[in-house]
Amino acid sequence: MTRRPSLPGASELFRLTTSSASTGVPEISDAADVPAQEQPAQRRGTGRQKHSTKITVYVSDEELLALEHARLALRGDHGLAVDRGRVVREAIAIVLDDLEGHGEDSLLVRRLREQ
Repeated sequence: MTRRPSLPGASELFRLTTSSASTGVPEISDAADVPAQEQPAQRRGTGRQKHSTKITVYVSDEELLALEHARLALRGDHGLAVDRGRVVREAIAIVLDDLEGHGEDSLLVRRLREQ
C-alpha cells in the first residue's frame, strides 16, 4: 500500500473549459454579446479574465487598508466576492467616465487641482 496521494495529471490541470456549469462558477457575459441599443453608455471595468497588461501603483498603508476594507465591505455587506484589482479597475472606469462626461467639472479634475 502506497502512502502517496493520487494527484491529477497535467492534462487535467491545464484543460480548456468551455462551460462553467460544471464548476458552479457563474459565467460572466461579454458586453459584445449585447445588441448596440442595449449597451450602457458608461465604461465598465473588466471582470474575471486574464489581463495582458500590468501596471504597478504604489499606495500608502492607509490607502491599502481602505481598499481592503472596501473589498471586505463589498463581500460582507453586499455579497460581492471581488479582489482588490477588480475594485481598482471599476474605480478607474468610473473616474474615466466622469472625466469624459464632465471634463473641467469632473471629480478627477477638481481633486487634482486641489493638490
